[in-house]
Amino acid sequence: MRNLIDNAVKYGGSAEVAVRAAPRGIAIEIADRGPGIAEAELGSVQEPFVRLETSRNRETGGSGLGLALARGAALAHGGTLELENRPGGGLLARILLPAA
Repeated sequence: MRNLIDNAVKYGGSAEVAVRAAPRGIAIEIADRGPGIAEAELGSVQEPFVRLETSRNRETGGSGLGLALARGAALAHGGTLELENRPGGGLLARILLPAA
């Protein structure tokens, strides 16, 4: 959660966090109004060391592990991490966790 909230604040200026009932469990959603992620990169950005900011400057981007760690934590609890661009701009990160 921390990586997703930190990313939302860093790239979108703020984070909107919600917990909702999902068909087979719960959904934890972290949303922002930043630039979002190019559709072609939504899957690959969850891989370790993949960074959208390519300068390799630590001041303008991290190590490329935040989303991979968030996905790994979701998987360890039997869930998934989904990323989607929001209508009107921004990104929605959704962790789906099973009920029980």
